[in-house]
Amino acid sequence: MNLQHLKYFEVLAKEQHYTRSSKLLNVTQPSLSNAIASLEDELGVTLFEKKGRNVVLTKPGKIFHDYVGRTLELLDTGIETVSKISKGSGYISFAFLPVLGTKYVPRLTKGFIDSNSDKEIEFDFHSSAGVTKEIVEGIKSMRYDIGICSYLPDEPTIEFIPVANQELVVITPLDHPLAQFDEIYLEQTQPYDQIGFSQNSGLRSIIDSVFQKHDCTYNIIYEVTVDQVIAGFVSQGFGIAVIPNMNILESLPLKKIRLKNLRWERYFYLATNKDAYLTPAVINFKEYILAHSDSKETIY
Repeated sequence: MNLQHLKYFEVLAKEQHYTRSSKLLNVTQPSLSNAIASLEDELGVTLFEKKGRNVVLTKPGKIFHDYVGRTLELLDTGIETVSKISKGSGYISFAFLPVLGTKYVPRLTKGFIDSNSDKEIEFDFHSSAGVTKEIVEGIKSMRYDIGICSYLPDEPTIEFIPVANQELVVITPLDHPLAQFDEIYLEQTQPYDQIGFSQNSGLRSIIDSVFQKHDCTYNIIYEVTVDQVIAGFVSQGFGIAVIPNMNILESLPLKKIRLKNLRWERYFYLATNKDAYLTPAVINFKEYILAHSDSKETIY
């Protein structure tokens, strides 16, 4: 049984006439007759019976026709859907760090959708993961098509391209001794207890390296995965923290202090799987991000 024979059967069932059907199908009448006979032999039943000059479906033929009709309709839908995908429509599973969800990601995705208004593009957003490791694992397993996150070393299958950066700041409770300053050196944070990022956060190794490069140490009394949560604990007096600058800091009762002569900036990277097939929609979105981002653009 092949698809062509099923299409022949569908047309003959509709036209109920071999000559008309063969003309519509652009095949000879013997070819059409042989195709129907082949189907009947394979199924072990008679599908058509003569009625005057026409042919009509037998009872088994009617039952089979219901299934063939649904199968061909489903197949046509699949062909149409894949054809649209080949032209840039489709589904994009996009994972990103929560801090990027306020302005950066909405701006990029809105701009991309607007510039591709002739295509049917659907986004599936994932920001609840919160940490780079989970985003990268999702891209490696092809659960996500594309992501924006921190850089992770020793990930040979992932392509990381810098697209934006974020400065580090110190945050303290409003009544903290450092709160009187607008700018300090990293060394000035050493005497105070700090809330640090947990080991599974991509930012932990980054903050550790910053302190090491400046020959400083810091005493972590609590470990937290998400930077917004760290800010919340600082605002309630649990300690101070060195974290990326972000919008939520402006709305919390804490003091944000810039760091003097800091030899580092946090970069965000566009991440994709080198070994995975990317649909045209994903490729177009990746190219759009790269064309409308600047690694020197600062995220707040």
